Amino acid sequence: MGKMKKELLSIKKMEVRFQQFQQQHDIQFNDPKLLTKAFTHSSYVNEHRRKPYEDNERLEFLGDAVLELSVSHYLFERYPTMSEGEMTKLRAAIVCEPSLVIFANELEFGKLILLGKGEEQTGGRMRPALLADVFEAFIGALYLDQGIEPVQVMLQKVIFPKVESGAFSHVMDFKSQLQEFIQRHHSGTLSYEILKEKGPAHNREFVSRVLLGTEELGTGSGRSKKEAEQHAAQQALDYLKKRPDDGQQVKS
Repeated sequence: MGKMKKELLSIKKMEVRFQQFQQQHDIQFNDPKLLTKAFTHSSYVNEHRRKPYEDNERLEFLGDAVLELSVSHYLFERYPTMSEGEMTKLRAAIVCEPSLVIFANELEFGKLILLGKGEEQTGGRMRPALLADVFEAFIGALYLDQGIEPVQVMLQKVIFPKVESGAFSHVMDFKSQLQEFIQRHHSGTLSYEILKEKGPAHNREFVSRVLLGTEELGTGSGRSKKEAEQHAAQQALDYLKKRPDDGQQVKS
């Protein structure tokens, strides 16, 4: 089989993968070239100089800014008691390279990247920095093609549920947020109790609860007392924000 024929088959295969990706995630790019560009590594462009390929580096620059803005907006709306410093720390944890690699792998971006042969042979398809860059480039391409709303919809599927399920709880101070919330909306004193300790010494698990006066607001578990209390405070915040009698006074 000739070199040109092989290349045409390879391009056709990638076009099918891009189409399948869009169908799977309920996206349809108005400009398919933007989507292809988001996944085109500079090594691929260098090996196809006679073809009108562009790499994804400019899209990566744009996507980085769009991602920061989208995550900032989400944190601002979702966590009204979180301080500026806490939001900054949490945003940094969400948009850092290791996190972006997790998101890219979940979306199976490695299968879609257009790489040069040398980069392919040295494992570039699974290189963390490369995957993180591709995720940012994809966000940039989606923003250019359709605006901020589809970007937010995508992040609501891929990123925001992880934040709410506690994947970044190690950088979130729920106890401080709960204390601030209580000071604004309630009267009474917060206290934490360890309900249970279980497991061997090297693999201990603690179960904690948080009380407002005598009312239990939430429980949580963790590998340390501090972690269990943070999870209890997180549950308490979710409970209080959903409760219709939000402004009620709680007796001590």
